[in-house]
Amino acid sequence: QVQLVESGGGLVQPGGSLRLSCAASGFSFSFYTMRWYRQAPGKERELVATISNGSRIKNYADAVKGRFTISRDNAKNTVYLQMDSLKPEDTAVYYCNTVVKADYWGQGTQVTVSS
Repeated sequence: QVQLVESGGGLVQPGGSLRLSCAASGFSFSFYTMRWYRQAPGKERELVATISNGSRIKNYADAVKGRFTISRDNAKNTVYLQMDSLKPEDTAVYYCNTVVKADYWGQGTQVTVSS
C-alpha cells in the first residue's frame, strides 16, 4: 500500500533553515507528481510546493517563493523541502502528498519557528 513518511521537522529560530524529507513506498514513485502542504493551527491546509515526476516543473505558493526549494531523488523514492529564511508564520504541520488513484498523505512533521 502507499505510504508516505515525513521527517526533519523541529524548532528553529527565525531566519534559520530546515530540510524536510518524505520517504515514499508502495507505488512507482518516479511516475508521480509530489506535493508538500502545511496546516497552521486554526487554518486550512494549504499547498506549499509541487514537483513533477521528472523534476522539470516546480511550483511554489507565493508565501514561500524564493525561500523554499522542492526536490526529489527518484532513486531513493524521496521528496525534499529545503526551507530557508524561515519566519514565524511558517510554523505549521507539514505534509507530503501524492495522488495515486486516491489522495495519500503522510502523518505530518511539525515545524515551529520561534525565538
